[in-house]
Amino acid sequence: MTALILHGGAGARRERNYDAEVVHMRQVVEAMKVRLDAGDSALDVATAAVVMLEDSGLYVAGKGASPNLAGAYELDASLMDGASRRAGSVAALQGFRNPVVAARAVMERTPHVMLVGEGAGLFAHDQGLEPIADETAWYTGAGQGEDNHPPGTLSHGTVGCCVLDSQGRLAAATSTAGVFGKMPGRVGDTPIPAAGTWADGSAAASCTGQGEYFIRVAAAAQVAWRVAAGQPLAQAAQAVIDEIGALGGDGGLIALDAAGNLAAPFNSQGMKHAWLTPDGEIGVEVFRD
Repeated sequence: MTALILHGGAGARRERNYDAEVVHMRQVVEAMKVRLDAGDSALDVATAAVVMLEDSGLYVAGKGASPNLAGAYELDASLMDGASRRAGSVAALQGFRNPVVAARAVMERTPHVMLVGEGAGLFAHDQGLEPIADETAWYTGAGQGEDNHPPGTLSHGTVGCCVLDSQGRLAAATSTAGVFGKMPGRVGDTPIPAAGTWADGSAAASCTGQGEYFIRVAAAAQVAWRVAAGQPLAQAAQAVIDEIGALGGDGGLIALDAAGNLAAPFNSQGMKHAWLTPDGEIGVEVFRD
């Protein structure tokens, strides 16, 4: 049994057309289904899905990044392997194409969980990760007209993926570039295991929204802990979003448990997301009526 769910951010607004994102998210799920059917691990599939989302330029992550107030592109990412509880993360990474690949390198090639700023960049360089030669030409500035724009608002611009593989292993990965005009050095929930990304033996989760609120409730880990305590996944995920809403925050999350159940609650106008059920059904959704 395999299953997958991914998201392209909870900043969607009804007045904007998302046909390109809908087509792309379906393509990502279809490509990852092939990999899952071939026996690839949850961690490999989660990483590959987020790379595709980063490289598309359609979401506020990877190629879709926008600069901060100082004109710099600072990107964040994290991933977690549920079977081993290993995690890797980078924050405020500049000059490299795929932050999620850098995060995985931190997990696999260092004794650490997180590297930030200049140290993350030096590490990415030392690992031979792909640099960006011309940032102005590379970045697309996705997200105009969404809830993460105009400048100064809190971020909804995130991508992520949760995966259950044929061996019953769970994994999650998340990547973001934050918002137009964010303060230099601002870090949200995305690169913080437990806040923006989590995977263990019970469930996996990836969050998108006003990251400061997700940090305050340990959103991603809280979903899994609720499931481990016996709460159904849908109820657990909704309870976390309700808690964030009660604090004044908005956004959404995707989650997947070890039984292949999927959840995608949000309290924003919309959340771009797509999924693969254990029965092989592929679906895509942005808004709910």
